[in-house]
This record gives sequence, C-alpha cells and structure tokens, in this order.
Amino acid sequence: MILLQNCEVTAMYLSRVELDLARPTTMQALVAPQKLHGAVESAFAGERRRRLWRLDRLGGKLYLLLLSEDRPDLTGIAAQFGSANGAGQAETRDYTPLLQRITPDGVWQFRLTANPTKSCPDPKGAAARGTVRAHCTMAYQQQWLLQRAEKHGFALTPDSFTVTASRWLRFAKSGDRRHPVTLLSVTYEGVLRVTDPQAFCQLLTQGIGRGKAYGLGLMTVMHRG
Repeated sequence: MILLQNCEVTAMYLSRVELDLARPTTMQALVAPQKLHGAVESAFAGERRRRLWRLDRLGGKLYLLLLSEDRPDLTGIAAQFGSANGAGQAETRDYTPLLQRITPDGVWQFRLTANPTKSCPDPKGAAARGTVRAHCTMAYQQQWLLQRAEKHGFALTPDSFTVTASRWLRFAKSGDRRHPVTLLSVTYEGVLRVTDPQAFCQLLTQGIGRGKAYGLGLMTVMHRG
C-alpha cells in the first residue's frame, strides 16, 4: 500500500496495446469481448483477478487500455490482436504519479466507458428478485453518471459532459448460447471537479458500474489545471 498526498492505493500500471483492425481475430473480439477478457487475464501470472480494461479509438487507430496492480506481459495480446509488423504495439507506464496529483477541487478531463443500468422491481412483490435493465436514452445515461458523482468523489454539471458513443454488446459466455450476455456500452467524455480525492482514486482504480470483465467501468483522466 502506498500513501499518497490525498490517496491511499497500491502501485498501479496503465498499459496500452495497439490493435490491428485488419486481423480477423481483432474483428471477432470486437463483437465477442470475452475473447479480450481472456487475453487480458492471460497477461498476468498467478491468481486470476479482475482487471479494468477498455477499447479506445484515437486518431483512426484502435487501442486496448489496461489498468492493473501488476506489470503485465503484453506479448500475448500483441501477438493475437496486434499489428503484424510490430509497430507501436504495446507500452506500460507507472500510474502512481497521476494518482498522486489527485487533489481537492482539481479539474480533470475524463473519458469513461460504462454500463449505465437501473434496477426494476418485480411486479409480483418486493420479495421477488427484480431485473437489471440498461438506460437506453442519452438523457437517462447522463443522469446515471450525475447521480453517482458525489459517491465517487467528483462533481459534474449537465453541460460539462456528453455521451459520445453507445453500442450493444451481445455474446455467448463460455459457449452457452442459451443464455447470452447483453450489455450496453456507453462512452462519456467531459470535464469534472474532484470533491473527495480518496473516493475518486478508488473510482479510477476499481471502476464503476457493471460489466467490468468485458471492457466497461474504466475512467481515464487528463489534468486540466
């Protein structure tokens, strides 16, 4: 455990792997994120733990971002999904210096891909198990994040962020086609202000919402001063 100025966290690493959109394996993984989940877990030795990851499109390129407590071995991911010529495939950086800069009232530009959901009670009664449903409209997707801001140590206004992408993920988990997994992936971008550094660091390192195994829940930030 490392005690930072405002956060108490373990050492963290942020990795990035450029993926090759011309490879069939990459295209298959885009519609079946459990393939990337397996590749991410294979990048670490020892006990299996859930790591945060996300797909990002930047400058016409596709990247896999990975946040972890241990430094990963990215050669397997690069070999399976990366460019055949090896150009710009993988890099890992110490994430701790960024966490050390999290202070009260700090202003940060952020990107988050998450699964905004709501719990719907069963009409048969309070004792019956309800269902979890995705927020399908942009207004409710934005409201979902606004409602969670205080708990996770940051402040937002409705005009300080927007939804930049939304798509459904439908795939069979572990080959079970009778019970497919359906998740709504929503990407948010905007500017926030830190209100509780410890809670905000916990969000950055542990994620938010459901579907973390399938590339959802990871927020990344860039300091705005």
